[in-house]
Amino acid sequence: MASEKPIVVVTCTAPVNIAVVKYWGKRDEELILPINSSLSVTLHQDQLKTTTTAAISRDFTEDRIWLNGREEDMGHPRLQACLTEIRRLARKRRSDGHEDPLPLSLSYKVHVASENNFPTAAGLASSAAGYACLAYTLARVYGVDSDLSEVARRGSGSACRSLYGGFVEWQMGERPDGKDSVARQVAPESHWPELRVLILVVSAERKPMGSTAGMQTSVETSALLKFRAEALVPPRMAEMTRCIRERNFQAFGQLTMKDSNQFHATCLDTFPPISYLSDTSRRIIQLVHRFNAHHGQTKVAYTFDAGPNAVVFTLDDTVAEFVAAVSHSFPPESNGDKFLKGLPVEPVLLSDELKAALGMDPVPGSIRYIIATQVGPGPQVLDDPGAHLLGPDGLPKPAA
Repeated sequence: MASEKPIVVVTCTAPVNIAVVKYWGKRDEELILPINSSLSVTLHQDQLKTTTTAAISRDFTEDRIWLNGREEDMGHPRLQACLTEIRRLARKRRSDGHEDPLPLSLSYKVHVASENNFPTAAGLASSAAGYACLAYTLARVYGVDSDLSEVARRGSGSACRSLYGGFVEWQMGERPDGKDSVARQVAPESHWPELRVLILVVSAERKPMGSTAGMQTSVETSALLKFRAEALVPPRMAEMTRCIRERNFQAFGQLTMKDSNQFHATCLDTFPPISYLSDTSRRIIQLVHRFNAHHGQTKVAYTFDAGPNAVVFTLDDTVAEFVAAVSHSFPPESNGDKFLKGLPVEPVLLSDELKAALGMDPVPGSIRYIIATQVGPGPQVLDDPGAHLLGPDGLPKPAA
């Protein structure tokens, strides 16, 4: 066709999300269907995001992918599941008689480049942002405009929650084919403007076990996990949704901490037991409870995923004091100026009463840095061609 462009390139970004009602355990390993619903907060892409460029061209001879500059194997089953699903939706759309805005053959191969603006090794939900971004970008390239929950979910379960901004629930669904296991927005990012998020990155310690293997073992061996999924999560989903709608921070914070603690209890109830929290994680938990006790109310709340990093929720009027409390209890070793990244935080002095209430011997260097961020929007398309990670030849641009 004369109208056909030799190469079509699209670049998008997608956010990280942090679950406040945790997903742990699948009822279907292949379709990635969960044993319970979950609810998350989408973090702002100014601080944490994945950027993905996808290109299709008649000149490409095979599907290829580069992650953070390194070429990876496109044969990975989860990558294949996403790609196959997008191509299936594109074919379906075409056979449904839609005039295809991009008259590109579905037989064309795709090149994908993806990078994170945060260290992958830091253990910050990179697979969720990565697969959400892949699904969203491929959908734009192939002209697919249907719900992408299934595409993202086949890459990484929690990725379907990164398809929306604000506060998002992943409904577990009932159907064996997973068609009703989808993400939907509970409230937009503008709903609770005072909410702030602090990510406390703990000095890197290797995870004892990855999430995929961990949750499989838990499903097989933990009676507590079964009880959690069936009896406790459904009412917690309803309560968490209500806390968010009402912007009730105390109730939101308490439930967030309880749900995190229970998730880690199910890990300890797994046989052999899994422990994702480190000594520093436990000291952060203690710090939060002492900080709240000193104030006589829940002003900060922690949650931990399958790793030692803490994610702390608080309101904008408490950020500065809590950051000071963290710096007091976990003094930065050398990178004092780089200890706080992201949104600016005014330095404040801790009162002697609060120092006494925290009553902790400082442990220098055990928190590497803090990222200050807030609730943010869902995936975005970048219109600036300069943002593409792939050049006109469909290969990664050389690093600037």
